[in-house]
Amino acid sequence: MKFLKDLFDIRSVSGDESKVSQFLLNTILQRKATWKVAPIIYSGEEFHDCILLKFGTPRTAVFAHMDTIGFMSRYENQLITVGGPELIDGATLVGEDSMGPITCKLKIYNGDLFHDFPRAIERGTYLSFEQNLKIDDDFIQGAYLDNRLGVYNAIELCEELEHGWVVFSTYEEHGGGSMPFLLDFIMKNSPVKQALISDITWVTEGVGHGGGVAISIRDKYIPRRKFLDKLINLAASSGIAYQLEVEDSGGSDGREIQFSNHAIDWCFVGAPEDNVHSPNELVAIHDLKCMLAMYKFLMAHL
Repeated sequence: MKFLKDLFDIRSVSGDESKVSQFLLNTILQRKATWKVAPIIYSGEEFHDCILLKFGTPRTAVFAHMDTIGFMSRYENQLITVGGPELIDGATLVGEDSMGPITCKLKIYNGDLFHDFPRAIERGTYLSFEQNLKIDDDFIQGAYLDNRLGVYNAIELCEELEHGWVVFSTYEEHGGGSMPFLLDFIMKNSPVKQALISDITWVTEGVGHGGGVAISIRDKYIPRRKFLDKLINLAASSGIAYQLEVEDSGGSDGREIQFSNHAIDWCFVGAPEDNVHSPNELVAIHDLKCMLAMYKFLMAHL
């Protein structure tokens, strides 16, 4: 849990993922000797803060995006969104520019966004929701569970993984952008035919807290049914609680897999959350545990 709490404290709005990337890389280097298989690590400037871990002879790749939604300072005291944050008048935002730390409130006037910091914030400065993480026996609540929990799941998966790619991507919350070169690298070096998206989905009228990890039959995009049937049959045999999601909106790194020039099946598998893209995202501990267990099972059997 210390790793998870430390992870939540690092700001990484889309386009500014270098700090969380370095934190993850340090964690990987510290832990890899205790993992069942030591991975080959690909990182550095040529990968633009992304990290790829290759275990054994991969059949399946797991993708977890490191970035979060947030805001960026514009002119005067204006703000614009990065990704799709919930717009809450009075929400506390934090960041830092060359003149020092920033804590301010989000202000909404006639649909436009502003901050109330007493001085001008340098143009292009990233701001994030202030973190107020709460964890008890039943729930975890705070900002950026999407996708800190997906990253946490991917790191935990590494402990026992024998064969597979585990990939930490960037830009997902603001239209994607890193997946094309990541997929090209994977397919040139050790190709796969299938992928899982380690991300956090929504609580809806059909997917609730406590029902287990959600397996997405579709969001805005539709994975290939033959692969979905195989995956759902495996999930049913696992004894791990899961629920099936069917939505007509939303997206993930799976979209870029489907739009790529590579024939790779994919499916989004993740715990559901309430209060999406707000400072108070909420996930049931039971569903997170089911997510961790399901990924270990699927990666061993797919």
